[in-house]
Amino acid sequence: MAKNPVSRENSDDIARFLEGTASFADVVFGFTGDTDESEENLRNYEDGDEDGDENSCNVEENKAFWENQEQLLQATVCRTSSFESKVRQATKEALKEINLVGAKCVCRRPVAGGCRDCLRREISIRLQNVGYDCAICKSKWRSSSEIPSGAHTYLEVLDKVSSKRGEVIRVVIELNFRAEFEMARASEEYNKLISRLPDLFVGKTERLTTLIKILCSASKKCMKEKKMHLGPWRKPKYMQAKWFGTYERITPVPLPVKQFSETRQAKPRAFSMLTFDLLENLHCSAVEVL
Repeated sequence: MAKNPVSRENSDDIARFLEGTASFADVVFGFTGDTDESEENLRNYEDGDEDGDENSCNVEENKAFWENQEQLLQATVCRTSSFESKVRQATKEALKEINLVGAKCVCRRPVAGGCRDCLRREISIRLQNVGYDCAICKSKWRSSSEIPSGAHTYLEVLDKVSSKRGEVIRVVIELNFRAEFEMARASEEYNKLISRLPDLFVGKTERLTTLIKILCSASKKCMKEKKMHLGPWRKPKYMQAKWFGTYERITPVPLPVKQFSETRQAKPRAFSMLTFDLLENLHCSAVEVL
């Protein structure tokens, strides 16, 4: 840094300061007021100091945001009612039973190991068998200025008994919940957040609404930090349309069991010894022995 020469004016200021007639500020600014370089250095120092404070503040704000989101998510996922716990346990038992028996795909185009549609069907039937009003829900919505069109399938359990106000309690069952919020280029903080989500979600609509808000806010923050565009299918309205849009409710019934006469093995027929050895060569009907 260049040294400022002591001018007559500066020396007069010093003298007045020593005599008590000038302030310290007069002396200091007397040295710096005559040079543009000093003013520029002072501005650069102040600007650099502000940038450092701003960056430090942003880091602290981001850290606080992700910690807060994780706490909110954990509290929402862990909180549950008695009815939700019962439905969740029944769903897990149904999945375990299906895995042991082996899921059979009954679609027109069977898939090895079963498919999602058939799995939902099997779970719904098993939950019905233990007394739950479980059905398959197929939501569908049109495109708008904010979100594109789409469709989604999930399970739903309705309960009118547990509600004290006489309202219908709606519990959503999503078999692949975490995958609904995964992003290809997500940040480490976002991936850590969604790792807290269960694959199997069983919860009331109020709980699902809260989770959507938390996760959509996190995805928006993630894309902003990475300076990337947030796709419309990641917005709250699109995610809400999956589980809260207009839907068709289908209650599956067990497939009819084939009649015993169709499934049993045919009784072997007795043939005459005179013609049995000629069947292959003559291609004629055997004579049935009565």
